[in-house]
Amino acid sequence: MTRKRILKNPSNYFIKLIINRIIECEKDIVDQWRNPCGTKSRHFFIDDLLPIKDVQNIYNAFVNNSKFFYLQESFREKKWISGDLMKHEKILSDITYAFQDKKVISLISRLLKLEKLEPDPTLYAGGLSMMFFSNFLNPHIDNSHDMIRSRYRRLNLLFYLSPDWVLENGGNFELWDEKKLLPHTIVSKQNRLVVMETNKISLHSVSKVNVDNPRCCVSIYYFSKISPDGKSYFHVTSFTGRPSQYFLSGIAFLDNLSRNIVSKVFKTGRGREFVNKKFKSKK
Repeated sequence: MTRKRILKNPSNYFIKLIINRIIECEKDIVDQWRNPCGTKSRHFFIDDLLPIKDVQNIYNAFVNNSKFFYLQESFREKKWISGDLMKHEKILSDITYAFQDKKVISLISRLLKLEKLEPDPTLYAGGLSMMFFSNFLNPHIDNSHDMIRSRYRRLNLLFYLSPDWVLENGGNFELWDEKKLLPHTIVSKQNRLVVMETNKISLHSVSKVNVDNPRCCVSIYYFSKISPDGKSYFHVTSFTGRPSQYFLSGIAFLDNLSRNIVSKVFKTGRGREFVNKKFKSKK
């Protein structure tokens, strides 16, 4: 079975649940999207997306297949990722590709008034992620395009799975304003779906994890041939430091500049940066 076949036949069970819950929250979704709090980046979140027994089964599949995750680590980030769903239990591909079903995309597109959104069957920069104690993701703006630079990245969908996750655990999703002084924090609460717009100003991050428990997330991206601002542009994933990290911000600026130049010259996308190191339950 190929990824393409999975995409065409995801679990109808999850598709129906996702659609029904989005419809139930339609008014709140539109209100959140039109009135972003603490940031100019449009976004929304909804809780209780799936029955809790299903969420627990998805979470268990993460933990039980942890050997298939790989460390991605630099000054920019530290997290464990996996994009090869064929190595995992079927429930992980079912939930991942349910978010990419055309009916789900059409519903979200209608609510947010975003035209011609398309799925990402290759899971470019998406897939599964786990974060443990001291893991983090520094403030950044996502790569503007897909791997072959034919479509713009328009939406990030993040579905959180870890039980009993609270603010004090860290590992929470953060959205920044242009002054980058204080982030708007959305707790990575179990069974919460966060959807954010991706464009030139959508600076976001994940705070450092303060507990040993795994923070598990399914990440999905939607693309479109339509530019977010109607103008043609390209940039790689561009990081910066947090407000007090002046030196790191300087390093990140030079790093972003050099990677942008290389990408434009060689017409390459972001690509994956796996470290060939197998997951260990304790780091």
